[in-house]
Amino acid sequence: MEILLHICCAPCATYTVKALRSGGFDPVGYFYNPNIHPFTEYRRRFETLQQYAGAVELDVVYKDEYMLEDFISQALEVDDRCALCYSLRLEEAARQASDMGISRFTTTLLISPYQKHEMIRDIASGLASEYGVEFYYQDFREGYRETFQLCRDLGLYRQAYCGCIFSEKERYYRKLVDG
Repeated sequence: MEILLHICCAPCATYTVKALRSGGFDPVGYFYNPNIHPFTEYRRRFETLQQYAGAVELDVVYKDEYMLEDFISQALEVDDRCALCYSLRLEEAARQASDMGISRFTTTLLISPYQKHEMIRDIASGLASEYGVEFYYQDFREGYRETFQLCRDLGLYRQAYCGCIFSEKERYYRKLVDG
């Protein structure tokens, strides 16, 4: 049974693809992440996903649009940048699933213990209704630690922050300030 899998990065896809396949799904990857900063990080994640997809024979649709300025201008106008980020990416995933005739979609964001699962589920479920597809929720966090080994085994780059400029600042500036 086919499912469109929004992929934020290859490391998060490793366990998620494995779990979906063992659950009887045939995932088709979808890369759309206009939030990632800087551009070199975006390209590295893009290329790492290509490497991973080749290694595990995963078909991936790449929406290779680096629209950082749009993301930042919108993020500065809202109270919750994570909700915006989820909405932007999940709407494109729901639209892509609908356009491809795939009846359901999910996201690798659901593997991270740092992501807001309830918010992701609420946003994705609303978008699913709007686009006439189903959002498949599965809590993949049980496999989060396993992704570290899977990445080592496949020689995949593993990033140190969520992806946006704001999360990069939170990750590195806090270390600088806290000493």
